[in-house]
Amino acid sequence: MSEFYSNPLVERYASKEMAHIFSSLNKYTAWHDLWIALAESEKELGLSITDEQIEEMKKNKGRFDFEKVKNYEKTTRHEVMAHIQAWGEICPKARAIMHLGATSAFVMDNGDLIQMNQGLKLLRKRFLSLIQAVSDFSEKNKEIPCLGYTHFQPAQLTTVGKRAVLWLYDLLLDYQDLTYRLENMQLRGAKGTVGTQDSFMKLFDNNHDKVKKLDQRVSEKIGFEKGSIPVSGQTYTRKIDYILLTSLSNIAQSAHKISTDIRLLQGLQELEEPFEENQIGSSAMPYKRNPMRSERVCSLSRFVMQLTGLAGSNHSVQWLERTLDDSANRRMMISEMFLAVDAILIIMTNVFKGLKVYPKMIEKRIEENLAFLSAEYVIMESVKKGKDRQDVHEAFRKAAMECVQNKKEKGIETDLVKLLIQSPDMNLSENEIRDVLNPSKMIGRAVEQVNEFLELEINPILERDKKWMKDENIELKV
Repeated sequence: MSEFYSNPLVERYASKEMAHIFSSLNKYTAWHDLWIALAESEKELGLSITDEQIEEMKKNKGRFDFEKVKNYEKTTRHEVMAHIQAWGEICPKARAIMHLGATSAFVMDNGDLIQMNQGLKLLRKRFLSLIQAVSDFSEKNKEIPCLGYTHFQPAQLTTVGKRAVLWLYDLLLDYQDLTYRLENMQLRGAKGTVGTQDSFMKLFDNNHDKVKKLDQRVSEKIGFEKGSIPVSGQTYTRKIDYILLTSLSNIAQSAHKISTDIRLLQGLQELEEPFEENQIGSSAMPYKRNPMRSERVCSLSRFVMQLTGLAGSNHSVQWLERTLDDSANRRMMISEMFLAVDAILIIMTNVFKGLKVYPKMIEKRIEENLAFLSAEYVIMESVKKGKDRQDVHEAFRKAAMECVQNKKEKGIETDLVKLLIQSPDMNLSENEIRDVLNPSKMIGRAVEQVNEFLELEINPILERDKKWMKDENIELKV
């Protein structure tokens, strides 16, 4: 218990892995990697840098005297220079060539992209585990008929598994977008003070080829296969933040929709998220079994979706080659969006691995509404046997309205089938109508659609990317 504020995303929700990615230690270690890559590339291209200087930096990568950094920054009011001076004392031989030709954005912007790249790779693993869990749920429950809802009113029948593949399709679209963004990420590279690479041109005696190679080599050494962005100002365009973070917003949107559906269905007692033996649903009402995990997902998702707008605002107000009024909020926005989505995917995977289906409650809901939902089927069967479609429609309408009126005004349940067979405009027998009302005959191609979607869309993704799969048995913190 701390006497000072601590971030709930770290303390309560996100994983240690994601918290490490956006830790100060990892952030500044990435800066060391960048300075080493820059020095190596400059040496390879002919600058007077020794192996001894580079080895000194490599040997001391990840070593910090944060107290000295703090004191230097207090004096200089400059974060990057504070680290250069402090690490320069740890690496005295390399001090003279450290950060040679670079501007602060070389480590700050490239460092942000490195952390986001690492974060996206972790989210890809989380995402695959969620897709697998939803896929398993869909397969297991694909043949269970249930009420479909439009406007949250009973509509035609679907199946539990078919509804789940609707969720899964949203997740698939999000996964494809995230994968595309990750596979096409580029570093800012070595672009100089305002993006013209003028400082590097001076270092290499105006040799364009060497300056271009320097930019490319730094990116490759850091592990960005797509190299560096083609042009920049002092910073990479903040449009890139918006694009990458929109992928996280996409995930949050789908997560919110899915979790809202689960909450609604839990209210109808058709589904229930995991509820542990000693879990308490309410301090006042001990019988409550609240969908707290799905509610938490919705809460975190709204947080993520709102922050995306901030990323767009940052891009829109960048002045010319750069301004600094995005710096403070980016320190929070980027890390917190990644931490929140990490938590969302962990929670949702936990939910789907333990999501319970209650067939008896689903059957009851079907039985209460089935006769009314059968209008289209009864009308089609009657027309097949020679009746006028409009006459049958009117007969069904009158019978249905009588049933509704009896239920709402008198509290009486009326057998719609009995009323229908009494109508002179209905040419089906009671047995024929009740056969039409068999739920398993009213689900269309729901089962086949589940089979086809999993086989053609989901299984190839899971097989292709199984190397990234992560067994998500992470215990929820709260």
